[in-house]
Amino acid sequence: MKYLVVLMFIFAAVTVVGAIPVFAQQPGGSSAAQLPQGLLMVTAGFAMAIAAAGCGYAQSRALTAGCEGVSRNPGAADTIRFFIILGLAFIEFLALLTFVVVAILLFTPKFWPVA
Repeated sequence: MKYLVVLMFIFAAVTVVGAIPVFAQQPGGSSAAQLPQGLLMVTAGFAMAIAAAGCGYAQSRALTAGCEGVSRNPGAADTIRFFIILGLAFIEFLALLTFVVVAILLFTPKFWPVA
């Protein structure tokens, strides 16, 4: 318990010390950081790549668990099939949501450089 209190105190101290530069900013500075268009494209590409890789891995794990479940209990194949399809739909939704966010970032002028 004493270790947890010390750990929380250290975390609070690091957070406070890390927040000091925020208060040292000049007034009237830039409120929203603008990314260069090239960096925005690279970041969007990495976001889609990570989302696709994560969804592919999750789908393979879900199908593996479903196949194991059907092999152990063939009588529950219909129920397992339903939940596998539902789970795959939720997993694929994550990739589609990432695509929508990337499309909003790339095609909304608010996020483009001011130049």
